[in-house]
Amino acid sequence: MSDEVRHRPEDFLELVRRTQRGRLRIFLGFAAGVGKTYRMLEEAHALRLRGVDVVLAYVEPHGRAETAALLEGLEAVPRRRVVYRGVEIEELDLEAVLARRPEVAIVDEIAHTNAPGSKNRRRYQDVLEILAAGVNVLAAFNVQHLETLNDLVERVTGVRVRETVPDSFLREADQVINLDMPVEDLLERLRAGKIYAGEKVAWALAHFFKDQNLQTLRELALREVAESVERGLTTRAERESFRTGSRRRVCVCMSSYPPRAAALLRRGSRMAGRLNTSWFVLYVQTPSEAPERIDAQVQRQLLANTELARELGAEAVHLRARDPVAGILDFARSHNVGVLIIGRTQQPWWRRLLRRSIPVRLVEEGWGLDIQVVSLEEDEEAGP
Repeated sequence: MSDEVRHRPEDFLELVRRTQRGRLRIFLGFAAGVGKTYRMLEEAHALRLRGVDVVLAYVEPHGRAETAALLEGLEAVPRRRVVYRGVEIEELDLEAVLARRPEVAIVDEIAHTNAPGSKNRRRYQDVLEILAAGVNVLAAFNVQHLETLNDLVERVTGVRVRETVPDSFLREADQVINLDMPVEDLLERLRAGKIYAGEKVAWALAHFFKDQNLQTLRELALREVAESVERGLTTRAERESFRTGSRRRVCVCMSSYPPRAAALLRRGSRMAGRLNTSWFVLYVQTPSEAPERIDAQVQRQLLANTELARELGAEAVHLRARDPVAGILDFARSHNVGVLIIGRTQQPWWRRLLRRSIPVRLVEEGWGLDIQVVSLEEDEEAGP
């Protein structure tokens, strides 16, 4: 196994003691079994030996003996037990972690969806609360759980990942550690029963753990870490330009009921991440789309899309205007937007001949703006 990043436990310790703000270190992998939890626990032991107050907030060894052995000697905060549909589930106990208030908390399975009735719907939201309380966190998850990669991962692997983490969470990290290993070595570990129990190995090899799937996921993980390093190397001048608003922003234009709004929002999130800038999701309500004139299903979908936009790190903006194009362009020019992203119109061709569509008008009238018209019929990216 190789750990390509040269950070030592002391490096994180320096961050921990430099500020009162909770710091986040993420261990990112491309598949189960690459050693994220193992490496995270090794670092926990190293920090404890240096006098740091470390606790296990939630760690899942998945029956792997080598990983389970590293739990010894580390304090664990008791988990919260929840009975759901007759089954007892163990969850991270957020209140107990906050009450214990360690220097560093170890949290695994970041993409996990909490049991109904929990304070937060997702575990990454628990981590954000822990950080806000001034507790530092070591966390781990796999690259396929990043929200904006959802469509791409499904196309490449044939598997729809149901539990995701917004890219904005990855951007919260002070350090991102890539746990990498050759695909051949990972497959050897799988066949040796070091990742899953024997009866699951054949199924895994025939589905998610195909050679090409793993190669693609590995490339994605390497790319994500490279982009996080680029963000970390932002110069003081660039940070100042971002603070003063001179850096041009990204804006996704959303209709009330787009057929694939999630893909459009993921495109915007990834674009903003690559440009290292903030972004907006803009909905312009015309008189024909007043709440009393659209049905309840459309209103629910609009609210769901707005919530997803916020989860992905966007500022959601709702404007009213008779002419949506004028509203979009006025907003873009008053908020330092440089890139507009909009879905291709779903109108039939004959209607587009009679009246210019919104994307066409934006291209014609949006001088000074880069405009991306996204085909929502297709996946959002062609490849890694």
